[in-house]
Amino acid sequence: MTATTSTLRIRPDDRYPSRVGTGSAIRPRVDPVVWGHHRGPLHEDRLARFAHDGFLQVPGLFSTDEVEAFNAELDRLARDDHVRATPQAIIEPDSAELRSVFDVHRSSTVFQALSKDPRLVEVARQLLGSDVYIHQSRVNLKPGFRGREFYWHSDFETWHTEDGMPAMRAVSCSVVLTDNHHVNGPLMVIAGSHKWYVSCSGETPADHHEQSLRKQEVGTPDDESLAELCRRGQIYGCTGTAGSVTFFDCNAMHGSNGNITPLPRRNAFLVFNSVENALTEPFAAPAPRPTYIASRDFTPVGAPAR
Repeated sequence: MTATTSTLRIRPDDRYPSRVGTGSAIRPRVDPVVWGHHRGPLHEDRLARFAHDGFLQVPGLFSTDEVEAFNAELDRLARDDHVRATPQAIIEPDSAELRSVFDVHRSSTVFQALSKDPRLVEVARQLLGSDVYIHQSRVNLKPGFRGREFYWHSDFETWHTEDGMPAMRAVSCSVVLTDNHHVNGPLMVIAGSHKWYVSCSGETPADHHEQSLRKQEVGTPDDESLAELCRRGQIYGCTGTAGSVTFFDCNAMHGSNGNITPLPRRNAFLVFNSVENALTEPFAAPAPRPTYIASRDFTPVGAPAR
């Protein structure tokens, strides 16, 4: 069954309607960017930069030895036929190349340890003002010559409409596993875009994730909205050496180009959501996405907050 505008109505608690027959629009964000004043590793100038731009880069957060261990584990996962046969493994739509592997913090002890690393968890707690849990984990592989693009999108628009995330109180961490150059499809963010919510036209089909994780179309902004966000802000390429980390707000408009160079691009993504922002029913989808994409285990990660 496909959800339609005749059966979907805006819920009374929906402050960010999208895909419910309202068409495309740009609305001001109504949630904070930095929640509360919890102590943490970021100084005031970095908190202010995150609040202003919607993202923050931290060079060299992980050592060369740690990065080598992450890549060795990713090599193991990519070679494992059992892993490739699971729903968690996403294959490129026009080749046999592995695009992403989801839920890696559950299937791999190496990435499980990364998901609990205080260098990430404490930043997430500081930004979100509470204990946090893992909403989503994945590794993205963009191999040389054939790595496909990830089109512009706000993660929150999807997490809100398809997963039932109520508020913009989540943060993503992109851990760079190979050097991200400006030519091999690095993460791009529209600085300042997190201050605006772009609602999308269209409807969410049943089992939309089966298509959108390979190539997203429903839930992507229209050209006019993207142009306006760029007018209000600026596109920034998040290049960096292996071991660097980019923290970015859940509503930051981001994407990446395809990789036609011989230089592979690999990143590990961890999404931390506030335990006070637990998922409800989807706001504009027939049913919740599978839990390997959007966890409904709200157990806090890391040592208990003091």
